[in-house]
Amino acid sequence: MFLRLLASVCILAAAAVAVPPQEKRVHHHADLSDHAHDDAHGFQYDHEAFLGKEEAKTFDQLTPEESKERLAKIVDRIDTDKDGYVSHAELQYWIRHRQRRYIEENVNKHWNDYDKNGDGKIGWEEYKNTTYGFYLDGEFDDVEDKDTYKSMLTRDERRFKTADRDGDGVATREQFTAFLHPEEFDYMKNVVVQETIEDIDKNGDGKISLEEYIGDMYSTPESGESEPEWVQTEKNHFLEFRDVNKDGYLDAGEVAMWILPEEVDHADNEAKHLIHETDTDKDQKVTKKEILANWNMFVGSQATNYGEDLTKRHDEL
Repeated sequence: MFLRLLASVCILAAAAVAVPPQEKRVHHHADLSDHAHDDAHGFQYDHEAFLGKEEAKTFDQLTPEESKERLAKIVDRIDTDKDGYVSHAELQYWIRHRQRRYIEENVNKHWNDYDKNGDGKIGWEEYKNTTYGFYLDGEFDDVEDKDTYKSMLTRDERRFKTADRDGDGVATREQFTAFLHPEEFDYMKNVVVQETIEDIDKNGDGKISLEEYIGDMYSTPESGESEPEWVQTEKNHFLEFRDVNKDGYLDAGEVAMWILPEEVDHADNEAKHLIHETDTDKDQKVTKKEILANWNMFVGSQATNYGEDLTKRHDEL
């Protein structure tokens, strides 16, 4: 019970320690690899972008022949319309899919906890009863902070209904992923913004003042304690950059620009790069033959350290 809530609390707690407090609400697009993108010195960036970091390690253990064989199967999966070509859109979608695997694995881990009837979908009632059922039986009467739980239930219902795009009251796996990770889906951005405002807006006027903005990051120091320099920096950022219309508050549009900044689309750039490097006839799409001719860029192979990874099956690829 409360798996999603507990996971969220742990993530927020870790974020508060791992990143500066003024960054904890900003949803950045992670790069595709920790390696530098420099083809002159190797293709490790491309390998991790195309395969995902963990699977790239597995491919490093394969012989060239094994790498090419697996790559050929991957190409067949990427070519979703089965026209014999991999388009930019298909390649971009594949790269995003590989980079989102940690999210999909998280959803898969908890799917059966909520899909009680095993029909491959999760209804709102299934989710509500699993997460809040114990408290709902007594209508929160025995809960010390019942207002908090009622608020959580209201928020979850609103988010669930937004993720349920067809409005049928049940979520597919993709829709349930949007429910759990709304920051990853464009059509959920308004929910992310609304929830952020509700978290920070202490007086309930639907907007964020400077005091509320700073209060979300920093508690007023006790007498004698000095204010960290970053607090003044954030005050200046609020006044000079975040409050675009200079009315002293952040409205929904300004909050969206703050927490969901427009950034480089790494998957888009990598798809363009891979096609540019392998598209020999310059028709803006690539065939399996063209990809296999450049297999070392896509998957590579060190053909060393033959260990236990060679004995494992990776049927998902």
